[in-house]
Amino acid sequence: MNRVDELEKENQLLREQIAQIRVKNSLLQEHIDLLLSRRFSVSSEKLSPDQLGLFNEAEALELEEDLGASNETVTVASHQRKAKPRVSIPTDLPREEIIHDLAESEKICPKDGAALKVIGSEDHEQLDIIPAQIKVLLHRRLKYACPCCEQHVVTASKPKQPVEKSIASPGLLAFVAVQKYADALPLYRQSEMSKRAGITLDRTNLANWMVKCGELIQPLINLLTEHVQQQPLIHMDETTLQVLDEPGKTAQSKSYLWLMATFDMQSAIVYHYRDSRSQAVPLELLTNQTGAVMLDGYEWYQKACETYHIKRLGCWAHARRKFVEAQKLQMKTGKADQAIAFIQKLYAIEKRIKEKPPNERYRARQREAAPILEKLKAWKNKSLVTVVPTSVLGKALKYLDNQWHRLVSYLDDGIYPIDNNPAERAIRPFTIGRKNWLFSKSQAGAKASANLYSLIETAKANDLNVYDYLSRVFTDLPNANGLDDIEALLPWNMTLA
Repeated sequence: MNRVDELEKENQLLREQIAQIRVKNSLLQEHIDLLLSRRFSVSSEKLSPDQLGLFNEAEALELEEDLGASNETVTVASHQRKAKPRVSIPTDLPREEIIHDLAESEKICPKDGAALKVIGSEDHEQLDIIPAQIKVLLHRRLKYACPCCEQHVVTASKPKQPVEKSIASPGLLAFVAVQKYADALPLYRQSEMSKRAGITLDRTNLANWMVKCGELIQPLINLLTEHVQQQPLIHMDETTLQVLDEPGKTAQSKSYLWLMATFDMQSAIVYHYRDSRSQAVPLELLTNQTGAVMLDGYEWYQKACETYHIKRLGCWAHARRKFVEAQKLQMKTGKADQAIAFIQKLYAIEKRIKEKPPNERYRARQREAAPILEKLKAWKNKSLVTVVPTSVLGKALKYLDNQWHRLVSYLDDGIYPIDNNPAERAIRPFTIGRKNWLFSKSQAGAKASANLYSLIETAKANDLNVYDYLSRVFTDLPNANGLDDIEALLPWNMTLA
């Protein structure tokens, strides 16, 4: 090899190295931009007018070349802003009338001196609030004795209490639970609030009460779990939980709260505390009675789905979210927008058929969504070979490709949802509360929290007043005499006065 050939080979090698460095730098810059976007950008995924333009284009698109030049101007129809609705005050709230009357001197007509008559009124309602009223329930058990022999003494019994030998009534326990688990108010703040009311509720006592209540409602949680497991469709998700005192684990270790839910006429939302995220947990929670399960792409569910022959559905919201992240890093309209446009078209169909019965939803999806999915699949296959696999867009495409068979499964039955958003909404109260109370101290506390979250969120899903429901449960459950009494306390069996 002569010197010229050596220089040409060396030059080619340097060019390849430079190209690799440029790709690496581009990926690093993309990673930095993504971190900055997650830290500082608005989190909403609502479509901008430009995206809506692409969405309208998607109907006529076959493959990338048909998508048109990315620099084309898209005209979006103008729209009017909706007026903010007035606050509606429930009609069942008690009303207190405050009469504003004229002075006696003003009730005389200035023209003829006749007395004025009331012909109506101009009404304006205000919301008022009475701070929590605290009272003491004195349980006086009457004692009877025979006046003759003075030996036969009988004392009246009283109902069993949720926390025996405690000053906490069912109503107080319900109040504390609702504030912590429904309103995300930590126990130490509740303790401080009690001091302002002139009483002392120690934080440790409050925590012990909640653990006792969580243990008390375990029979109801068991029934809710069985109910969910037997449904033709369930949603699942999981999130992290820090438990300080776990055997064999450091305080910084992650544990998990697993969500199982069904959303129908008898909606149930059940949280399960477990110390791991392994495939053993879905194997424990799922059964062969379940028909289908809606999940994200987490693979540790797969073993349970295969073992119990459960149909696994993919979440289009997860797929879309990955393209939204890629879109934030684009300098101009590109492939991420094209993917979002396709997906948004699928959601438009779902919005239109949401209230239809399952058989009509099935037919509409076959007629309208299936052709769009075929176009999206062709676009996906072509894009996979033109995008750097390790880029954010490349990872979004890879996720779409790997999950494709699960993502399109919602076409198979009208009862199947397009995404797992209901589960994400159901797990959000826990994630909000976690920001305030940060961790559970013990496994018993974590399990109690999971149980109380389950009962509260299920009550909300069944349109019950959470405080009234918990008060009834904490009153009646300690005195239940069998399965029938416990089943009567399930939210869909409950009638609250």
